[in-house]
Amino acid sequence: MSDHPRILTITQWAGGANWALELQHSCADHALIWQTRGQGRCVIEGIRRGFGVHTALAIPAGTPFSLEMNKQTFGLVCLVPAGGPLLMPDTPTLLRIREAQAQAELTGILEAMQREQNNNRSFMDEGLNAQGALLTIWLRRAMIAEEAASPKNSAAERLVRAYAALIERDYTTGQPMADYAQTLGVTPTHLTRTCRQCAGQTASDLLTERSLHAARTLLERGERPVAQIAASLGFNSAGYFSRFVQHHTGLTPSALRKGARSDTHVNVA
Repeated sequence: MSDHPRILTITQWAGGANWALELQHSCADHALIWQTRGQGRCVIEGIRRGFGVHTALAIPAGTPFSLEMNKQTFGLVCLVPAGGPLLMPDTPTLLRIREAQAQAELTGILEAMQREQNNNRSFMDEGLNAQGALLTIWLRRAMIAEEAASPKNSAAERLVRAYAALIERDYTTGQPMADYAQTLGVTPTHLTRTCRQCAGQTASDLLTERSLHAARTLLERGERPVAQIAASLGFNSAGYFSRFVQHHTGLTPSALRKGARSDTHVNVA
């Protein structure tokens, strides 16, 4: 794991696979996304929001989210190691940067980090951390400027955020959505209705996406046997896991893994 910030394009971050961003999941690093072209939608902690050009989106490490972007979208992502010296927000933050000076400042910092990373000179890690410190200062200033306009969370949003946090903590247990609703002290019907209102998805959809992202990651980017992956994600049997994967992807786990290997080989070649 890197001990300094890293800069990627949004496409690089997805690793060439749209599902890697479009399904609910979390990131081990803090992420700051700076979108400079195109539009998209995000669901963060179960709350759906749209965003466009000159949007800065900070997602703390371990926060459940998904991103859906159109084909014209371009932006940079700064990944900041969790637990390091750089101060990042502990709650998700979406900032629409309207002032040209602030836009230029953020673009300049990220491009300087990108050059530092690409040149790979001596003391690169120190250079990236120094630029990262400037980045976090910029971010905190922007958050202060935006603070007065931030709406308060509604009861519905608080419920969905709590549900999203429970999913992120417990999705590997295999427990059904109704158990989460019981933990939260609401009925499955109420939880589903509230998720539709806030996320545009059902409560079951959010849970399914999180499990599917984990399944695809382990299948396509790892080497563990299918039966072990199924057990690690709380499935009662490898057969049930295979039906789950095939239902949502159209491919068996083995075919999905083989296809990912073939795509990787072609891309490398």
